[in-house]
Amino acid sequence: MRELKAMKGAVRRRGWVVTGVAALLCAGAAAMLPAQAWAESDAVKELAAPPPIQLPLKPSPEFAKFPRYAGMLGSRQIVLKLGPKSDDPSGVHGEYQFTDTGAVILIAGDRDGDTLEVEESNDGTHITGNWVGKFAADGSVAGDRMNVDDSDPQPFDLKPLAAGQAVPPAGAPASAANKAAPQPSAGAATVPASSAAATGGHAVGGVSNLQTGE
Repeated sequence: MRELKAMKGAVRRRGWVVTGVAALLCAGAAAMLPAQAWAESDAVKELAAPPPIQLPLKPSPEFAKFPRYAGMLGSRQIVLKLGPKSDDPSGVHGEYQFTDTGAVILIAGDRDGDTLEVEESNDGTHITGNWVGKFAADGSVAGDRMNVDDSDPQPFDLKPLAAGQAVPPAGAPASAANKAAPQPSAGAATVPASSAAATGGHAVGGVSNLQTGE
């Protein structure tokens, strides 16, 4: 009889142990589920987020076909690539690059008629300056570049570059490359552009300057 009671007591104790282990396992599983859900949520956010911008900035293929402008920003030469935004009729964006160091700065803002107002960023996140300028009839643009608090204004004066035109040396007019092109000698036959296109050749005389669309 005592042995039977002892066996029953042992079974009950084992039952508590089994129940306790099961409860611990359930609690552990419940604790793991939120953590797993959190990890999956972070993974989804990471996939959905844009890739981080690599510094220093490099010229973007997105702006490679934009109209180019060359000239001076303060005492340094730059080349600006500026074009319209696809989702904003008055918006413009692009980048400019210092010819001495190759440093790239992003810009974005608006063009209203002949008025240009853009902000710049050297890391794609923080605004580092403001530009305010005017476009002239020949497509050139000039104005001032200022710090975020509108201090330390630096003048900029940029001339449009023709498609394929090399960037002129610092201080030289943007049209210098075209002026340096060899001219046909007297009596030499010139080929009309339409004829050259029909025969697979190249038109003589270059192309007109490009301007940003409004």
